[in-house]
Amino acid sequence: MPNQADTFRIAVRKFGPFESAMQKFWDSYCAVSGCTLQLELVIMDLHELYESTITRKGLANGLFDIAHINTDWVYEGYLSQAFEILNPYINTNKPVGFPKGWSKSLLSLQRFGWEVVGLPFHDGPECFIYRKDLFENESEQANYLKQYGKVLEVPQTWEDFHQVAQFFNRPADKLYGSIFACYPDGHNTVFDFCLQLWTRGGSLVDKAGNISINCQPAVDGLDFYRKIVNDKTAVHPQSKDFESVAAGVAFANGEAAMMINWFGFAGMCEVDANSKVKGKVGVDLLPAAAGKASASLNVYWLYTIAKGSKNKDVAYDFLKFATNTKQDKLLTLEGGIGCRLSTWKDPEVNEIIPYYHKLEQLHEVANMLPQHKNWTQIAKIIDEMVLKAMHSPEESSSLIEAAQNQINKLN
Repeated sequence: MPNQADTFRIAVRKFGPFESAMQKFWDSYCAVSGCTLQLELVIMDLHELYESTITRKGLANGLFDIAHINTDWVYEGYLSQAFEILNPYINTNKPVGFPKGWSKSLLSLQRFGWEVVGLPFHDGPECFIYRKDLFENESEQANYLKQYGKVLEVPQTWEDFHQVAQFFNRPADKLYGSIFACYPDGHNTVFDFCLQLWTRGGSLVDKAGNISINCQPAVDGLDFYRKIVNDKTAVHPQSKDFESVAAGVAFANGEAAMMINWFGFAGMCEVDANSKVKGKVGVDLLPAAAGKASASLNVYWLYTIAKGSKNKDVAYDFLKFATNTKQDKLLTLEGGIGCRLSTWKDPEVNEIIPYYHKLEQLHEVANMLPQHKNWTQIAKIIDEMVLKAMHSPEESSSLIEAAQNQINKLN
């Protein structure tokens, strides 16, 4: 379906704060610019968004003008010429403060050689999110000391994480020790697997840059993960059905003591009117294996312009507006995560979300996923491997070996 002449279509990742922010940006933009196009927000969940924009070539064919694109898919989209190259626009009319207004870690994945195909939209690396009020409660501290003979504190190791999760697991009070997002969509369990691997000193790629997961840290990580997500005395019973948004909403609803999730869901706890944990949340680095360093994952969202758009000049003008300092801050106050350094350091933002300045610290330990043209297929293999581990008794080592063989065949 080609664009109707008077309609401007944006493919939006389904998430309340994104939807409300995009509508506000457009309304403000039209008021300032005099643009008369009618906005149509096409709101889709993760899988549907990928299918519609990349697989079914919605961007290349001009079904949309702008799309929210995850950095997991950007290389594939670039190779299939889904995106308008932004250099000619940037060279003649730079976004405010470009490129120094952003952390370098948010400008690399959308750049291929000199070609830039997107501007940062929403960020927030994976982190450890916890209920500060529970950890700081004197009677909880006394009970934990009595039960385990050690001080209740932010867990530094995965074993401590599991123990603390069991301690806080109280189904009768609708409180669970931890939440995981295990919904099988090629993302959630893949990210969790990578985090387990990295925090045990492992790497996703070998020296030649090939995906190589058949190693001891991967076995140890998968062993731990399958054990904890199946532990009814430690984990929210709906974890297997949750993707990251649903897990974040459950945490904001006061249903868990701890969560490994994107930073944005910590921010949401402070700005969402429905949050039951406002002012009670803390953010820290992820636990790691004993003697190993913490790690995070930096996957972020981009604004991209569709190669087939009939409204490219308007699209770029709008992106320039939507990524300025004021709108970036507004996205944050809506419940998304702004990408500009100015937003991370903003006093008002840090007053509302007291741990906002920690974004810089998280970016320092954040890894990127490798840019392979068939990463989506590789992720599917890893996803299926983790799901098999969760639902079958087969040894982790043989599951990993089988997955590695499938990955080798792909390549």
